Amino acid sequence: MKRYGYIYEKVCDLDNIKDAIRRASLGKRGQTRVKRILDHIDASAIEIRDALIDQTFVPSQPKVKTIIAGPSGKTRTICKPAFFPDQVVHWALMLQLEPVMMTGMYAHNCGSVPGRGSSHGQKVLRKWLDCDRKNTRYCLKMDVRKFYPSIKGEHLKPYFRRKIKDSKCLWLIDSIIDSFDGQPIGYYTSQWFANFFLQDLDHFVKEGLGAAYYIRYVDDLVILGPNKKKLHRMRASVESFLNAKGLHLKGDWQVFPVRSRDIDFLGMRFYRDKTTLRKRTALRIRRRVSRVAKKGRLSVRDAAAIISYWGWIKHTDSYAFYHKYVRPIVAIREARRVVSADARARIRADRRRRVATG
Repeated sequence: MKRYGYIYEKVCDLDNIKDAIRRASLGKRGQTRVKRILDHIDASAIEIRDALIDQTFVPSQPKVKTIIAGPSGKTRTICKPAFFPDQVVHWALMLQLEPVMMTGMYAHNCGSVPGRGSSHGQKVLRKWLDCDRKNTRYCLKMDVRKFYPSIKGEHLKPYFRRKIKDSKCLWLIDSIIDSFDGQPIGYYTSQWFANFFLQDLDHFVKEGLGAAYYIRYVDDLVILGPNKKKLHRMRASVESFLNAKGLHLKGDWQVFPVRSRDIDFLGMRFYRDKTTLRKRTALRIRRRVSRVAKKGRLSVRDAAAIISYWGWIKHTDSYAFYHKYVRPIVAIREARRVVSADARARIRADRRRRVATG
């Protein structure tokens, strides 16, 4: 395996850090603490560069809160690191690590990967079901129990040492890993580190077990095959593989025939000949549209939500649903107009800020 060096000097580059500040600030530029950094971006970048060069950067303790995830109803512990310097450092690191971690990444690992979101997975799964009915008769569906918190540093660090030979870069990675027990949900680094941690699982399933149709979305795994017994053997092999990494499958894994029930995956329900929205997703869309109707106006936030929902609707057999429940209240064209106008206003404000700060 090729090992990469000379990464840390790129992480510490001023242009890289300023780029990291701008990217980390997306969606937060109305906050006073973020405006302050953007207004003094050169000085802020120099401060972070010096801390990284001197290796005096120490991750701060994040704000921790427990939330109930809307669609699933699951309770999750969310960690919010300080914007400056922590979030900026995370971005500065990942801007340089991303190309390294993308090397060798499985093509159908479609969670938290640029250009490979849930829509990528939805298209791939639909194509498999349509094009090879014989070899997609059965489905194995499973996921990892408490995935992010279960990724411990002693298991994760060796993977970076196999691929990276830059000692200073490894120091920064270790500092972030050691700052929390497990991978905290809410850190930008966590989604990348978690995907990187399961890269060898993807290769094991494809090459070691010979799975022709395998897709992973973060910790949710789906394998399609022609034989139920073979899928059961694959499940046992995957479980043993994960146990060696300190991970464990949930006990609710399933093997079932595709002809008799749907595959509930990636927010959709995949049948042999059609794809529909989950009931709770459809209900959430209707509730959002109802709130827009009551307010009598379309805010930027609501418009962005409608555009997001349109992405779900157009990839399912739900066009009639859109025309019945969404379009009479807010058309997708109007939602796009509102979001575009807001984006142009933000760009103008950002340009004025840059001119004012020289």
